[in-house]
Amino acid sequence: MPNPSAPSADDVAQATATLAQVQNYLHTNPSVADVLPLLAQLLDEDTGVPILFGDILRNAARLIAQEAKEESDKMHLIVAGLREAAQDATDWHVLHWDVQRLHARAGESPGPSAS
Repeated sequence: MPNPSAPSADDVAQATATLAQVQNYLHTNPSVADVLPLLAQLLDEDTGVPILFGDILRNAARLIAQEAKEESDKMHLIVAGLREAAQDATDWHVLHWDVQRLHARAGESPGPSAS
């Protein structure tokens, strides 16, 4: 696997700005048909936000545990908290199926899968 380049703080800020744009758009009360493609991408079972965020938190916990200079209760709590949050985030991937059911109910076929 090639070594990916490190994202900058600006790259991460752009990603969160895009999520904020989606949030703001939803406040305008668009039609469900317009929202479904966005939800499908955000909640994709393989590449959606829950999976990515869970993986990010899990990897951050691993890195923090590896580089911890001290074996303290506080450090263990931080790592355990990140791991627990990672599992919670990853569990949200089941929302993918709700989006699929919405597509079926609306009589639309879901967009191409990223799988």
